[in-house]
Amino acid sequence: MADEVTMALLELLRKAGADGEVDFLREGVRVLAEAVMDAEVTQQLQAAPHQRTPDRTGQRNGYRERQWDTRVGSIQLQVPRVRDGSYYPTLLEPRRRAERALLAVVQEAYVQGISTRRVDELVQALGLTGMSKSQVSRLCTELDAEVARFRSRPLVGPYPYVWLDATYLKVRVDQRVVSQAVVIAIGVRASGEREILGLDVGASEDGAFWLQFLRGLVARGLAGVQLVISDAHQGLRSALGAALSGASWQRCRVHFVRNALALVPKSAAQLVAATIRTVFAQPDAASTREQWRRVRDGFADRFPRLTALLDEAEADVLAYLGFPTEHWRQIWSNNPLERLNKEVKRRSDVVGIFPSTGAVVRLVGMVLAEQHDEWQTGRRYFSVESLAKLQPAAAPALPAAPAS
Repeated sequence: MADEVTMALLELLRKAGADGEVDFLREGVRVLAEAVMDAEVTQQLQAAPHQRTPDRTGQRNGYRERQWDTRVGSIQLQVPRVRDGSYYPTLLEPRRRAERALLAVVQEAYVQGISTRRVDELVQALGLTGMSKSQVSRLCTELDAEVARFRSRPLVGPYPYVWLDATYLKVRVDQRVVSQAVVIAIGVRASGEREILGLDVGASEDGAFWLQFLRGLVARGLAGVQLVISDAHQGLRSALGAALSGASWQRCRVHFVRNALALVPKSAAQLVAATIRTVFAQPDAASTREQWRRVRDGFADRFPRLTALLDEAEADVLAYLGFPTEHWRQIWSNNPLERLNKEVKRRSDVVGIFPSTGAVVRLVGMVLAEQHDEWQTGRRYFSVESLAKLQPAAAPALPAAPAS
């Protein structure tokens, strides 16, 4: 390998001397990266290209192009492919887990003979033909263990803010395709960093499901919650009152506006939405509440159902007013979790219909684990100074809603 790398670099030097436009640094990184990948595949397969040995564990299957963003620019790599799809370069490690999980889901669907056309096309593109059920099982077992560790790790709080949301994915259960709820929780620690708290998958998001999910988070260490931000999910209010007694509930303003628009004619939707949003443009709590009532009174004659919703939801939609002004934009909606859900959907759309509930947990768990790691090394979501303004008694207790 050393001789091949040396020859490649000498050839690069020759080109750089003959053509001043060659980006030597970028090309040098490409040459070294591809040499490293070839060496990794050789070690994994226990055989060099075209070499047959008694210890050989698999076969190469050409290359696929992959863009690699580096500090010297974007580089197009020729990534070696292994016939069973088990190789992934260590130099691309930051995105390795989720891609391996997606690969495992695709493989599982393929070997069970229930893949869709999209999965079939992906199998061919990745060169995954010739897989065995035992190979897929080994890979799935390894990934499932990683996800289990992530989902069961202790939570070290306090977590003053928690966001909850659910999305739905298609899953094959007992030979039928059904829609299953994927619930995700994220939180902010007192030090300002965001964290993925947990996920679960169930047939529905009723009160019992939410209660089990929240109690699981509490058992792992979730504590110090002052505000929970979510949409008005079925059964969630009663579960919050039972599992997180003493926390306030912020009804997502974005979802609330959507609910409000469903109660007015389409011709009035744009006006209604713009008018409601004026509430959230106010600089302080007193003017915000005053504007809410002004908006409510303005709609009273034309839209009685909307007026009833405004009366019912006022305290929940304006719960953010009891917290530091610097936090309002982040805590008055579920947008932080909506962006995460979009990433989950982007990955899951490749699969279409998941072959099992375990496959959902595997892929979503790996996507969330990667995001969790990125948040730990990124900037704080809130400053420590602004979080210090939170007082344990600042938020009124959440009244227990009747069981649904």
